[in-house]
Amino acid sequence: CRGLTGHIAEMAAVQHEAEKNSFCIYVSSFLQGGEHVNFRKLLSVDALQSAPWGGEMRSLIEDLQGFCEMGYCVMLAAGSEKTLPIIMSDLQKSGFSCSIAEKCSTWNKGHVYLMTGSFSGGFSYPENKTALITQAKALRSKKRIHKAAPGKELRSLADLTEGDLVVHALHGIGRFAGIKKLCLEDITKDYIMIQYAGNENLYVPVTQMDLVSKYIGARDDSSVKLHRLSSPEWQKTRNNVKRAVKDMAKELTSLYAKREQAKGIAFEPDDEVQRDFEQRFPYIETDDQLTAIEEIKADMEKSRPMDRLLCGDVGFGKTEVALRAAMKCVLSGRQCAILVPTTVLAMQHYQTALRRFEAFPVNVELLSRFCTPKQQKATLERMKKGTADIVIGTHRLVQKDVEFKNLGLAIIDEEQRFGVAHKEKFKEMFSGVDVLTLSATPIPRTLNMAMSGIRDMSVIAEAPQDRHPVQTYVMEYSFGVIVGAIERELRRGGQVYYIHNRIDTIEYTVAKLRQALPDARIGFAHGRMSENEMSEIWQQLVDQEIDVLVCTTIIETGVDVSNVNTLILENADCFGLSQLYQLRGRVGRGSRRAYAYFTFKRDKSITEVSAKRLAAMREFTQFGSGFQIALRDLEIRGAGSILSGKQHGHMEAVGYDMYLKLLGEAVAEERGEKPEKAAECVVDVQISAHIPEEYIESLSQRLSMYRKIAALETEEDKLDLIDELIDRYGDPPSEIMGLAALSLLRNRASALGVTEINQRGEKMYFYIQSPTQEQITSLASEFRGKIIFNSLKKPYIGVTVPKDMKPLALMQRVIEVMEK
Repeated sequence: CRGLTGHIAEMAAVQHEAEKNSFCIYVSSFLQGGEHVNFRKLLSVDALQSAPWGGEMRSLIEDLQGFCEMGYCVMLAAGSEKTLPIIMSDLQKSGFSCSIAEKCSTWNKGHVYLMTGSFSGGFSYPENKTALITQAKALRSKKRIHKAAPGKELRSLADLTEGDLVVHALHGIGRFAGIKKLCLEDITKDYIMIQYAGNENLYVPVTQMDLVSKYIGARDDSSVKLHRLSSPEWQKTRNNVKRAVKDMAKELTSLYAKREQAKGIAFEPDDEVQRDFEQRFPYIETDDQLTAIEEIKADMEKSRPMDRLLCGDVGFGKTEVALRAAMKCVLSGRQCAILVPTTVLAMQHYQTALRRFEAFPVNVELLSRFCTPKQQKATLERMKKGTADIVIGTHRLVQKDVEFKNLGLAIIDEEQRFGVAHKEKFKEMFSGVDVLTLSATPIPRTLNMAMSGIRDMSVIAEAPQDRHPVQTYVMEYSFGVIVGAIERELRRGGQVYYIHNRIDTIEYTVAKLRQALPDARIGFAHGRMSENEMSEIWQQLVDQEIDVLVCTTIIETGVDVSNVNTLILENADCFGLSQLYQLRGRVGRGSRRAYAYFTFKRDKSITEVSAKRLAAMREFTQFGSGFQIALRDLEIRGAGSILSGKQHGHMEAVGYDMYLKLLGEAVAEERGEKPEKAAECVVDVQISAHIPEEYIESLSQRLSMYRKIAALETEEDKLDLIDELIDRYGDPPSEIMGLAALSLLRNRASALGVTEINQRGEKMYFYIQSPTQEQITSLASEFRGKIIFNSLKKPYIGVTVPKDMKPLALMQRVIEVMEK
C-alpha cells in the first residue's frame, strides 16, 4: 500500500547500510530476549494483523464503517474477478465510496479500493491510517463427514513447520527440514526431509507420513538430543520406555478394573418431563451437542460411575449439555452439584439455571461468598434434607460442613482453575457418583488422561449458528489505538472489558481512560471488593449502565454478557495460553463481530515462551481452536505426567505421541489383547505420487493432506478424501490419485507382514517377515518364470515387472494373490 512509503524508505536505508557494513536485519513480530539483544538500530512499526474476512457482508460492512469513520485508506482483496463487481455494488448500496484499485492513480482516505486475489491475513497501520482486508479462500463443506476418534482428532492438529522436532517410529528424534521434490528415472516424488545428528539426512516418502509425528515433550527444543541414523541408541531408548510403561500399564489396568467394578448409580431413562425440558431450549442444537448429550446419558444409565470430559470451545453450548444431565439426575430422585471456580461465574450459572428450570418443580440453590452466613446455613440444611435439587457453588461446596442427602451427579466447570488440594477433595467427596468435567482448553494433564483413554471424552467442535470468530490483534501497547478501539465499540452501542491485572494501579488506569473518554461511563472491579460492591458493578454492566469495565482477570471463566464485544488486555505476555484463550472467549458471544487486543509494553524484550503464546493466539482465531490451543499449550509447557511424575522423563525421551502409542500397546498386552500394529511398510516404486504445489500451495495444508492420505485404510476412506479434495481444491490430478492408491496398497501389504516394497530396474521386491508356502505357490503360479524367492536372513519375493503392466497394477495384483 502506498501509505507505507515512509516506512519502506526507512527500511531500504537500513538495508543499504546492512549491505555496506555486512550485518544482519532481524525482523520479528515481538522483541525477544536472548541472542537478539545488541541492536544497532531498532525500527518499531505499529502494525495490527487481522484474520481474513469470511465472506459475510454484515461483518465486512461493520469493519469498513469503523475504518472509514477513522479516515483510513482501505484496500479490499475480494477474491475473484467474478465476485468483485458484486461486492462493489453491495458496498456502494450501503453508502461506501468504492473504486477498482487497478483503475486508480490516487489514494484517498475514507475510500475503499477493491482488488482481486487474497492474502493469508489482513493488516492495518494506525500511524498512516492504511488498512488491508482480505477475503479467505472459500472452503465448501464436505459431502461426507468421516469422524476420527477424539484422541486421534486432537493429536492430528499438530501441523509441522520447518525446524520443528519430529519423531520417526524407526529412526528416532530429528528436525523437520521441509518437503523435498526428487526426480529419479523421470519419476517425481515428494519426500519429507529430516535432519539427524552428524549432519545426516533421512528422506521419508510422503506415503509414510504416519511414521512421523511432531515431537512434544521438553519445554526447550534446544535441550533435546537428536539421534544418529543407523544407531542402536533409538532402539535402546524405545526398549527402556517399553519396560517403564509396563508398570504404568498395570496401574492403568487396575484403575480400569476398579472403575468397571465400582458400584454407581443407574439413572432412569428419559421420560416426558426430560423431553419437555429439552424442547424448551430456545436455540437449535448443533450435531456435536446432540452427540455429547447422547454419550453422557448413556454413561449415566450404566451402573458404573461416569467419569467423562466434555471438551468444547468457549460459547459452544457446554452449559446446556450439563443442565440436561442435571435434569436427568433430578428426575431420578438424586441431587446434583455444579462446581465453578469463581463467585461471579457461580452467580451467572445460578441465574441461567433459574431461567431454564423455571417451568419445572426443581429447587436450584447457590452456595458462595455472595451468600450471607444465614443464607449459607439455610442452603446447607436443605442440602442435608434433600430438598435442594441442584446446588451451584465455588470450592465452598467441598468444605467439611457440606453434606448431601443423596448426591448423584457432580459437574465440574473449568477443572483447570481449581488447585490440586481441591481436586483431591473432589475425588474423596464424589467417590461413587457420576462426574462430568467441562473444559474449553483442558490442561496438559487432563488432555493426557483423555487421550490415553483413562477418561471418556465427548467433543463439541461445531460452532453455533450466527457466531463470528473474534478479530484478534497482538500488538505493542498504544494508548491512541486502544482509545480508538473503545470509541469504535461505543459508537455501535457496545461495551468493553479492559483487563488491568494490578489492583494497586487499577484506579489510575480508570482515571486515565476517563480523561481520554469523558463521555464514557467507566467502572472497575477486582477480587478485593465486597460481595455487595461486586454484585452492584455486575448488575450495572448487565443493565448497560457501564460502558467500559476496567477489571482484573475475575471475568476469565464463563462470564457471559453478550453486549460486551471488545476486549483489551494489558501485558498479555504475562498470561498462560489457556488463560488468554479463556479471556478472549468473554467476547463474541452474540451475533455481533467482536475484537480482542492483546498488548505488551513497547520495546519490552519478551521471552520465547511468551512470544509462542501470543503467536498462537494470533494464529488460532477460528471457532474450535480450543483443541489447537490445548495442544500448543502441551507443546510449550511440556507434556507433564498422566498419573505421576515418575513417567515424565520417559515421555520426553521418545515424545508424547510415541509414548502414548507404547503405553497403548502395553495396556493391551496387560489385558491379554493383541496390540494393534501400526503400518510400518516402506514403499518405494516407480510411480509419480505427490501433491503438486500448484494444486495445494500451503505447506501446512499439503502436510495435513499427506497425513490423511497415509492413514487411508478402506476404499470408503479414499472416496471421502477425494470428495474433500474436490470440494476444497478442485479435481485432483493423477499424481494424487496414484498417491491414494499407493497408500491403500501399502496398508494392505502391511497387514500381510510385508515390511518393504521397492523397485530396482525391472524387478519389484516384496520383503516379508514369514511368507507361507501357499503364498509362494500362488505367486509362482500367477507369474510363471517371473518370480524369485530368497529365504535367507531377510526373506523376499522378487517379481519381474511385465512390459505391458504398470508398477502400481503389479503391486496390486501381487497383494491380491497373497491375500487369497
